[in-house]
Amino acid sequence: MLNTPHINSRRRLVDTFSGIVQIPVDSMHLEAEWIMPPNATGVVVFAHGSGSSRHSRRNQFVASILHESGIGTVLLDLLTRQEERRDAADGQLRFDIEMLTNRLITAVRWVEDHPAAHDQPLGLFGASTGAAAAIATASILGERICALVSRGGRPDLAYEHLRHVTAPTLLIVGERDDAVLRLNKEASQHLRCIKKLSIIPAATHLFEEPGALEKVASLAAAWFKKHLREDALIHQKRAEALEV
Repeated sequence: MLNTPHINSRRRLVDTFSGIVQIPVDSMHLEAEWIMPPNATGVVVFAHGSGSSRHSRRNQFVASILHESGIGTVLLDLLTRQEERRDAADGQLRFDIEMLTNRLITAVRWVEDHPAAHDQPLGLFGASTGAAAAIATASILGERICALVSRGGRPDLAYEHLRHVTAPTLLIVGERDDAVLRLNKEASQHLRCIKKLSIIPAATHLFEEPGALEKVASLAAAWFKKHLREDALIHQKRAEALEV
């Protein structure tokens, strides 16, 4: 159960809380782990990749580094437990990008409307096939998404959405992840937003090499901290202008 947060209505900052939330999507509920550090200045929704879930050691580690940077995280399971078992057997649902995107959009809107995320800038972090859903979601939701990070992502699965993404986008790929690196280089050429391709030296797809995942987390935290803060400042200035 999610602990009820205290919201400072003047500063729009949320005190620390954590818990498991049930997000209604169509006729089911998807589970997510929502953690807000003290005085969080943004929220990042994680879209997990091929055969993964919110329990992913890699994404849990990245989330912990975001918390240290004052950024809240929502680690979302895009598949139900029954669907996860089915996908583990045939590997098909992880490539149903349209379904994953629709669920991610619904989840982002739910988070956006929740009191704990009141006026918080939103970001997306996608891994593997989850990155394709994150790219498509950012394309569809437009300026409501303030920053996007892809870890070892498959942007080719959301090719038609790339040129419509407006959120500053960071593509992180391992140097030795040859096929995915090629796909990300091609995708970067189609992005029209602020973008950066970061290649982790000697790293493979899962970033299991010593120091590789730490580098991923550091890059992601810096990207979100910069661009979520910039968005918050823009909205603050607009609000102050309206009060004059």
